Amino acid sequence: MLKILKVAIVTSFFYSLAQPINAYAGAIFERLPIQINADEKYVFYSHGLIVEGTNPTPTNPRWGIYDFPKVKAALASERYNLIAYHREKKTKLREFARKLAADVDLLIKRGVKPENISLVGFSRGGEITILASSYIKSTAINIVLLATCSDFMKGHPEFTVVGNFHSIYETTDGNGSCQFIIEQSDKVKTMQEIAISTGEEHGAFYRPLAEWVVPVKAWLEG
Repeated sequence: MLKILKVAIVTSFFYSLAQPINAYAGAIFERLPIQINADEKYVFYSHGLIVEGTNPTPTNPRWGIYDFPKVKAALASERYNLIAYHREKKTKLREFARKLAADVDLLIKRGVKPENISLVGFSRGGEITILASSYIKSTAINIVLLATCSDFMKGHPEFTVVGNFHSIYETTDGNGSCQFIIEQSDKVKTMQEIAISTGEEHGAFYRPLAEWVVPVKAWLEG
């Protein structure tokens, strides 16, 4: 059984970086670019449920504003192309997951190496990312889940991942470790998981906090 490399990161470790990160210099696409460069990296970020619709900065009464534009800006990098769809309200998970899988298949057909393709998903976007991973079935792509793994996924055959798997969860959030995802997946090449403790529950991923942005970008750029 593949063992998770766990790294617990507490807020004090990032004291100097604890403020939200506002912007990076990379290009951000709202859809798959027309021009595909085979030698470049491509990253898909899938947002949480609350952003579905027309408002990019919706507010949750418990966790505050989900700042989708700032999250995208923080995740952008000159080392890869960031693609972040703004999904329509009541998006059907499996249909959108198949769209992501089709996008990945197209990139591979255009010459992009699977290891240069990453899917990042938060919460509902993480569910979509898991499903897309199972449709792609490439053991070379990179999967990053943020506060995604929930008990309802246990024992469900659709919720398996392939490739190089990464996970970050907040210790005060209801969605915890992805250990059980590993136990029900048989095509994972590598696994790293980080636990952060900001005290902001699910809302820790509503804004680009350094506690999760820094390790995610290290994975994506590495």
